[in-house]
Amino acid sequence: QVQLVESGGGLVQAGGSLRLSCAASGRTFSPYAMGWFRQAPGKERELVGGILWSAISTYYTDSVKGRFTISRDRAKNTVYLQMNSVKPEDTAVYFCAAALSHGSNWNSVQWHYWGQGTQVTVSS
Repeated sequence: QVQLVESGGGLVQAGGSLRLSCAASGRTFSPYAMGWFRQAPGKERELVGGILWSAISTYYTDSVKGRFTISRDRAKNTVYLQMNSVKPEDTAVYFCAAALSHGSNWNSVQWHYWGQGTQVTVSS
C-alpha cells in the first residue's frame, strides 16, 4: 500500500510563492506518473499538473503555465509543486496523486493513490 502525504500549504498573499511537497511511503514506490490536483469550494477537482516519474515529461493546465513548476526527487520519493505569482483564484485544497499506468493523455490517466490534501489560501 502506498501512502501520500502533502505538506506546505498555508496562507499566502497574491503575487507570493508557496511550495507544496508530497512524500510517498509504503511499498517500493515506482509510479508511472505523479499529479497535483486542486479543488475549490463548489468546483470540481481539476488536474493542475503532472510529471512522469522519469521526469521526461510534464503537464500543466493553462491557468498555471509559467507560474507553477512540478519536480520530483526520486531518492526521497517526493514530488513538489512550486507555486509562484499566486492569485486568489489559486485558492483550493491541493491533492497529490500517483498513477501506476499510463493513459492516452494526461486527462485519461487513472490515479491509483491519493493524498489527504493541503489547503492553500491566497489573499488579495
